[in-house]
Amino acid sequence: MSETHEFDLAVIGAGPGGYVCAIKAAQRGLKVLCVDRRETPGGTCLNVGCIPSKALLHSSERLHEAETEFAGLGIDNVKPVLNLGQMMARKERVVGDTVKGIGFLFRKNKVTFRVGEAALTGPHSLTINGETVTAGSIVIATGSAPAALPGLAFDEKRVVSSTGALSLEAVPKRLAVIGAGVIGLELGSVWKRLGSEVTVIEYGDHIAPGFDRGLGRQFQRALEKLGLKFRLSTRVTRVETGSDALSLTVQKVGKEETETLEADVVLVAIGRKPYTQGLDLGAVGIDTDEAGRIPVDGHFRTSCPSIYAIGDVIAGPMLAHKAEEEGLALAEQLAGKIGHVPYDAIPSVIYTQPEFAMVGKTEEQLKQEGVAYKSGSFPFMASARARAIAATDGGVKVLTDAKTDRLLGVHILGACAGELIAEATLAMTFKASAEDVALACHAHPTLSEALKEAALGAFDQALHL
Repeated sequence: MSETHEFDLAVIGAGPGGYVCAIKAAQRGLKVLCVDRRETPGGTCLNVGCIPSKALLHSSERLHEAETEFAGLGIDNVKPVLNLGQMMARKERVVGDTVKGIGFLFRKNKVTFRVGEAALTGPHSLTINGETVTAGSIVIATGSAPAALPGLAFDEKRVVSSTGALSLEAVPKRLAVIGAGVIGLELGSVWKRLGSEVTVIEYGDHIAPGFDRGLGRQFQRALEKLGLKFRLSTRVTRVETGSDALSLTVQKVGKEETETLEADVVLVAIGRKPYTQGLDLGAVGIDTDEAGRIPVDGHFRTSCPSIYAIGDVIAGPMLAHKAEEEGLALAEQLAGKIGHVPYDAIPSVIYTQPEFAMVGKTEEQLKQEGVAYKSGSFPFMASARARAIAATDGGVKVLTDAKTDRLLGVHILGACAGELIAEATLAMTFKASAEDVALACHAHPTLSEALKEAALGAFDQALHL
């Protein structure tokens, strides 16, 4: 520890990036402080984001399965009844157990955890609820917050962000979702399965922006089969809150005519914005860019050399695992070791049913960049395992460099896609070729064989198609 500072490292924010950075730095021998404005560590992801949403997705999927699929599996006379209170209570238990685990890891690794609002006062100092603390290095890992529509504030009852949508006290008869990205599609599908009439309004001309367009069309059909309704190339121009319902004025992009939709609850899922409120960045000469992000160099250092930033407050995808990798890499660097983030191999997942996962480039990106590529695809309809478990929606697409066969992108739509993408991520991290993946032995029968077959198709020819 530095002789002139109370801590070697102070981390502001205990979300996935912050707590991982704090724990790894402590494991490397640094004296570490981690401060967060929430009583419990884990940030948005563990408290009001990734973890509670996955708990509700799981519960709602099992309910839907019992209602619609059990009879076809030979399981008769099952008449499930929704107990929303019990479902929400289970979600809270999952969250509680998870955040307690982070607290345990802090204690195990001797990380000092403080609850409070932190503000920067100098290159090596910050205040926590007015009390000054000093540290050799400071890391900003304060994450992000839901973006709101102009003039439409969240009340988390009728106009909700993802936070409110995870804790509704009753199933809304009509739910309008503004935004067809990860959050809108995941939570829209949850409430559809629980009984809501769900309409998703998206400004773009397709759902799941940033994912493969071809598989995206199959994805939309699967969600429409569930019962979601989509209004694409449509923007919301106004939302009026009446005593009985909310009235949304919508307009097709490029058209003058407007239309009115009514909903009982509106979920605004148009994205997130970096959260730097109250940090007083100006006190240490740190500016933000036009998107509110903190500029950093290749080692996460801000314009103030002793202060670093990671996660959602810097450029890049706003993903918990991206923040974790940055936290890990930065901790290693601060301890005098090598830390690196493979930004070209960071997966993204939409945890609907079917799941949609990707890593690397899309075909659209490769075409825009002028990269010559090959493509191999394999549908889950041709997978014996997928047929056996009644999960034949979707498939796998593998994109490779036309000259070297190196993997450039992998896209998976189907059951367990979020797990299957890990093999592709590992392969891309180690610069593997499609032939490398195809020649690796995959257990039979498994869903992962579809990745093997798609890889075969990219450089040669699939066997089972």
